Amino acid sequence: MEKKKAIIIGGGPGGLTAAYEFLLHSNIHPIVIEQNNILGGISQTIDYKGNKIDIGGHRFFSKSDRVMQWWLNILPVETNKNETIEISFQNKTKNVSGSNNSSSASDNVMLVRNRLSRILFLRKLFDYPLSLNLKTIGQLGVFRILRIGFSYTRVKIFPIKKEKTLEDFFINRFGRELYHTFFKDYTEKVWGQSCKDLDASWGAQRIKGLSISKAVFHAIKAPFRKDNLAQKKIETSLIERFLYPKFGPGQMWQRVGELVEEKGGVILKNKKVISIQNKDAEISSVTIKDVITGVEEVLEGHYFISTMPVKELIGIFAVDAPLEVKKVSAGLIYRDFMTVGLLLNKLKIKGKEGSILPDTWIYVQERDVKVGRIQFFNNWSPFMVKDPTKVWIGLEYFVNEGDELWEMSDHDMVNLALEEMVKIGFVDREDCIDSVVIRMPKAYPAYTGTYENFDTIRSYTDMIENLFLVGRNGMHRYNNQDHSMLTAMVSVENIINGVTSKSNIWAINTEQEYHEDKQ
Repeated sequence: MEKKKAIIIGGGPGGLTAAYEFLLHSNIHPIVIEQNNILGGISQTIDYKGNKIDIGGHRFFSKSDRVMQWWLNILPVETNKNETIEISFQNKTKNVSGSNNSSSASDNVMLVRNRLSRILFLRKLFDYPLSLNLKTIGQLGVFRILRIGFSYTRVKIFPIKKEKTLEDFFINRFGRELYHTFFKDYTEKVWGQSCKDLDASWGAQRIKGLSISKAVFHAIKAPFRKDNLAQKKIETSLIERFLYPKFGPGQMWQRVGELVEEKGGVILKNKKVISIQNKDAEISSVTIKDVITGVEEVLEGHYFISTMPVKELIGIFAVDAPLEVKKVSAGLIYRDFMTVGLLLNKLKIKGKEGSILPDTWIYVQERDVKVGRIQFFNNWSPFMVKDPTKVWIGLEYFVNEGDELWEMSDHDMVNLALEEMVKIGFVDREDCIDSVVIRMPKAYPAYTGTYENFDTIRSYTDMIENLFLVGRNGMHRYNNQDHSMLTAMVSVENIINGVTSKSNIWAINTEQEYHEDKQ
């Protein structure tokens, strides 16, 4: 009897999770097609001369018990030899004791990291989530604090009844004054357009549940909270500790790739899907092209899981999709991403006692610079930096492919980044000793353009029984990696159990409440 094959387009979290799940729970043979030579998608780790870059920052936390356990099965938690850390998941408590660091396997571990995110505004660093303490009042000034209070009280009494835009969403939760102070400019940097033009559904997915009242309540409870990673009842923006692979998020997906191949799965790198043979609500095969040699090959399969941008997927069907589907697909919009890595002798701005700032990242709510966020890779993991005496940071720019910043030469882009860091007082130019520019297309599927008609695409692809769309770009949803993993897990379960409806895959997005609010 012929062994059934699953063709999986994309070697990111969604695609690799699907491949591994097939191997764990079925006799279906997975073949992963990845157009790059590195696994992980946007969750990959890029190595530049021994210094590692995490594209966009990936905290390993989830309110999904299944995802938390899955991660820990791949990379267990490392602790000091005599330390025990209490991790709560699946409504149970698990004590994790120190690993044997002398073992060669000790590199395949997760570290427990402290989370600190702050907002740069008026050249001052504000706690995030906001703390209503004397320091914050002093930084903002009494009159602005009063305006924030009156604005918040007003919206609680007279809320916007129907939230249509992202601006409505923010104002209903924070008040107009706080929205303008801490959210508007950063969000518009991310999406390149006014919050008035963005749909409220983005906020509903990414920051549901967080409000000033919850932030204050969290601050009051903080001194009495146990030191653990229990996260089920905490808004994700308030999580204070997280897991992180020793060498960045790509380590997780590189290890999963190794396990897939060890168990008999196939991973084809540097291969791009250029055509999909579809007919009568079924796909029979895909044509792939080696991006280096140009050689083409046809791969037949029984099931097809796609994590590629749905806009590209619709465009390569051998039998054209209906005109309306093609129109909606053509009108989908993406936001692209650039990271400028700067290796520094030191930062001009210091933490306590002259040390490096303790932040994992800082949101830049300043109108006079284009940088949106600053990552401090030393604080994600000390193993992200080749020389621990140096400071390794990533300046994140949200762009559109083909715009001025995207087309700027690496040399000019580094100059811009340095100029902006000098301008906000973080760096002296002479302290930069090396740099690199990373471009990541289609990093963020946008809820603009023709997205309001996306159900037209969903209805069409759902009718193709052996096609399953998963992950951020596959579903055109601004997901975190744990959500992408869940969509893959459910897709595999549907295939194994013969479930033809895709509704439970699409429903995952509305059932989960663990999204990071400013990622």
